[in-house]
Amino acid sequence: MEQKNKEYCSCNTIHEEVVKRVREKMPEEETLYDLAEFFKVFGDSTRIKIICALFEEEMCVCDIAALLGMKQSAISHQLRILKKERLVKFRREGKVVYYSLDDEHVQKIFEQGFNHIMHR
Repeated sequence: MEQKNKEYCSCNTIHEEVVKRVREKMPEEETLYDLAEFFKVFGDSTRIKIICALFEEEMCVCDIAALLGMKQSAISHQLRILKKERLVKFRREGKVVYYSLDDEHVQKIFEQGFNHIMHR
Protein backbone atom coordinates (compact mmCIF):
# COMPACT_ATOMS: atom_id res chain seq x y z
CA MET A 1 0.00 0.00 0.00
CA GLU A 2 1.40 3.37 -1.02
CA GLN A 3 1.65 6.14 1.55
CA LYS A 4 1.57 9.72 0.35
CA ASN A 5 3.14 12.65 2.17
CA LYS A 6 4.99 10.66 4.81
CA GLU A 7 5.70 12.80 7.83
CA TYR A 8 8.89 11.01 8.76
CA CYS A 9 12.30 10.55 7.25
CA SER A 10 12.94 7.12 5.81
CA CYS A 11 16.71 7.57 5.42
CA ASN A 12 19.36 6.80 8.04
CA THR A 13 21.86 9.44 6.95
CA ILE A 14 23.02 11.91 9.58
CA HIS A 15 23.88 15.27 8.08
CA GLU A 16 26.91 15.96 10.28
CA GLU A 17 27.45 19.58 9.22
CA VAL A 18 23.83 20.48 9.92
CA VAL A 19 23.95 18.81 13.32
CA LYS A 20 27.22 20.58 14.15
CA ARG A 21 25.92 24.04 13.11
CA VAL A 22 22.71 23.65 15.10
CA ARG A 23 24.50 22.21 18.16
CA GLU A 24 26.78 25.29 18.26
CA LYS A 25 23.75 27.60 18.27
CA MET A 26 21.67 25.72 20.84
CA PRO A 27 21.23 27.55 24.16
CA GLU A 28 22.60 26.01 27.36
CA GLU A 29 20.54 23.18 28.85
CA GLU A 30 19.75 25.24 31.96
CA THR A 31 18.43 28.10 29.80
CA LEU A 32 16.16 25.73 27.90
CA TYR A 33 14.90 24.30 31.19
CA ASP A 34 14.14 27.82 32.48
CA LEU A 35 12.29 28.61 29.26
CA ALA A 36 10.20 25.44 29.56
CA GLU A 37 9.34 26.34 33.17
CA PHE A 38 8.38 29.86 32.07
CA PHE A 39 5.98 28.55 29.43
CA LYS A 40 4.39 26.17 31.95
CA VAL A 41 2.98 29.26 33.66
CA PHE A 42 0.80 29.81 30.59
CA GLY A 43 -0.53 26.25 30.92
CA ASP A 44 -3.20 27.17 33.47
CA SER A 45 -6.50 28.69 32.32
CA THR A 46 -6.95 30.68 35.54
CA ARG A 47 -3.59 32.38 35.05
CA ILE A 48 -4.50 33.07 31.42
CA LYS A 49 -7.77 34.66 32.55
CA ILE A 50 -5.92 36.82 35.07
CA ILE A 51 -3.49 37.98 32.40
CA CYS A 52 -6.42 38.80 30.07
CA ALA A 53 -8.09 40.83 32.81
CA LEU A 54 -4.89 42.73 33.54
CA PHE A 55 -4.55 43.64 29.85
CA GLU A 56 -7.57 45.84 30.39
CA GLU A 57 -6.83 47.42 33.74
CA GLU A 58 -4.89 47.00 36.96
CA MET A 59 -7.00 45.22 39.53
CA CYS A 60 -6.93 44.13 43.15
CA VAL A 61 -7.33 40.51 44.24
CA CYS A 62 -10.94 41.14 45.31
CA ASP A 63 -11.88 42.46 41.88
CA ILE A 64 -10.13 39.63 40.03
CA ALA A 65 -11.84 37.07 42.29
CA ALA A 66 -15.24 38.66 41.62
CA LEU A 67 -14.59 38.80 37.88
CA LEU A 68 -13.59 35.13 37.69
CA GLY A 69 -16.06 33.86 40.29
CA MET A 70 -13.31 32.43 42.45
CA LYS A 71 -12.07 32.73 46.02
CA GLN A 72 -9.50 35.39 46.83
CA SER A 73 -7.11 32.76 48.18
CA ALA A 74 -7.13 30.93 44.83
CA ILE A 75 -6.45 34.17 42.96
CA SER A 76 -3.67 35.11 45.38
CA HIS A 77 -2.03 31.73 44.78
CA GLN A 78 -2.07 32.24 41.01
CA LEU A 79 -0.80 35.82 41.35
CA ARG A 80 2.17 34.55 43.40
CA ILE A 81 3.09 32.25 40.52
CA LEU A 82 2.71 35.05 37.99
CA LYS A 83 4.79 37.39 40.19
CA LYS A 84 7.53 34.78 40.59
CA GLU A 85 7.87 34.60 36.78
CA ARG A 86 7.77 38.41 36.57
CA LEU A 87 4.58 38.44 34.52
CA VAL A 88 2.71 40.67 36.96
CA LYS A 89 3.75 43.36 39.39
CA PHE A 90 1.92 45.10 42.20
CA ARG A 91 1.62 48.45 43.89
CA ARG A 92 0.11 49.28 47.24
CA GLU A 93 -2.33 52.14 47.74
CA GLY A 94 -3.26 52.28 51.41
CA LYS A 95 -4.69 48.87 52.29
CA VAL A 96 -5.32 47.91 48.66
CA VAL A 97 -2.77 46.07 46.51
CA TYR A 98 -3.22 46.54 42.77
CA TYR A 99 -1.82 44.11 40.21
CA SER A 100 -0.85 44.86 36.63
CA LEU A 101 1.17 43.26 33.86
CA ASP A 102 4.88 43.56 34.54
CA ASP A 103 5.74 45.10 31.16
CA GLU A 104 4.85 45.16 27.47
CA HIS A 105 6.70 41.87 26.89
CA VAL A 106 3.95 39.98 28.70
CA GLN A 107 1.32 41.26 26.31
CA LYS A 108 3.51 40.46 23.30
CA ILE A 109 4.11 36.89 24.49
CA PHE A 110 0.41 36.40 25.09
CA GLU A 111 -0.61 37.95 21.76
CA GLN A 112 1.83 35.75 19.85
CA GLY A 113 0.35 32.64 21.46
CA PHE A 114 -3.18 33.87 20.86
CA ASN A 115 -2.43 34.66 17.21
CA HIS A 116 -0.92 31.21 16.78
CA ILE A 117 -4.00 29.36 18.01
CA MET A 118 -6.32 31.62 16.00
CA HIS A 119 -4.30 30.87 12.85
CA ARG A 120 -5.21 27.16 12.86
